[in-house]
Amino acid sequence: MPKPFKHSKRHKRPSSNAVQDNQSSDSSKKEKKKGPLREWFDAIFFAILFMVILRTVFFDLFRIPTPSMEKSLLVGDYIVVSKIHYGMRSPMTLGIPFTQIYLPNLALPWTRGPGFTDPKRFDTIVFNWPADEGKPIDRKTYYIKRIIGMPGDTLSIVDKVVHVNSDTLFFKDTNAPLKDTMQQLWFVYKEDPRIRLPSNRLEELGVSESFPTMNPAIERIVATDSAAAAIAEWEYVTTVRPVVRGPSMNQGFSLYPGNTDNSTDNFAPMVIPAIGQTIHLTPENWDIYRPVITKYEQQTASMDGETIIINDQIASSYTFQQDYYFVMGDNRDNSEDSRFWGFVPMDHVVGRAVAVYFSWNSQGRPFLLGQIRGNRMFRAIQ
Repeated sequence: MPKPFKHSKRHKRPSSNAVQDNQSSDSSKKEKKKGPLREWFDAIFFAILFMVILRTVFFDLFRIPTPSMEKSLLVGDYIVVSKIHYGMRSPMTLGIPFTQIYLPNLALPWTRGPGFTDPKRFDTIVFNWPADEGKPIDRKTYYIKRIIGMPGDTLSIVDKVVHVNSDTLFFKDTNAPLKDTMQQLWFVYKEDPRIRLPSNRLEELGVSESFPTMNPAIERIVATDSAAAAIAEWEYVTTVRPVVRGPSMNQGFSLYPGNTDNSTDNFAPMVIPAIGQTIHLTPENWDIYRPVITKYEQQTASMDGETIIINDQIASSYTFQQDYYFVMGDNRDNSEDSRFWGFVPMDHVVGRAVAVYFSWNSQGRPFLLGQIRGNRMFRAIQ
């Protein structure tokens, strides 16, 4: 008898579609494992990374902490600083961005990328404060001032008025030594010493500071040119004059350089160094250029009697390796600037202040919305 036929059991091979289905199901399982916490973490990580790149390469954000630039910039203004105007400066240290945590004794080779303009006179710039000792350049305190003196200029100040290359420095928009948003100290002479300047009228003109003097017929105010001119028209005011400090009237402040009779309102002529410029060195100008040569140009320099020695060689001149700038605050009598600590080297320049994006008056009305200066938001900085 023939043997019965037995069906052998076959194992079906999975089709390619089945393989793809399995793979897609595996991947979907993996996607499902990425829970909401992980998604939030990824979003925060990439947001932080984007901000670090943006603030490192293109723009940075700063807050105005002092009144040295009033009325142009107010305490509590939050500003945008462009790093691409003058070219981005690469990091000089290695550390955690936007903190003072960095590796000491590690100086990175740095460079400045291409920009689309050079620093110009009257630009408002943010820079690392040169007088901040004991720190790498990019870890020094941030300052904001206005460029008044350019590389190669001969700058002096006579009775509060800045002179460049023997000519009075005028602002184009006002054709005057001060912009309309700059302020300084004024003496207000009154007909009757018993009259006090009314605070409400002063506030209407933007004058927030007034002080009595030893003479009751004279008050001192901080005001713009236009506000001082308006006060001079008041019926009980005879005249308004700038407060001018003469030579040696430093009021205890140390000015730059330390061996002169300069005051904040009267400054002897000095040449601002420019890259490639050779300046003849003398015992008279040694205190001006010695800090520049030693601190910013990293050369050894000293003076023995009247003999100047640079890098162990007798020298009568020096050729500078970078540009330098003379900066001043718009609040001329309440600003610590180049009159006190000297020039700003180009390697200290961070960027140009371009706009106010938010403004907060901590001394304003107690309600939250009342402390926001809405009229200053999204304003270009002149």
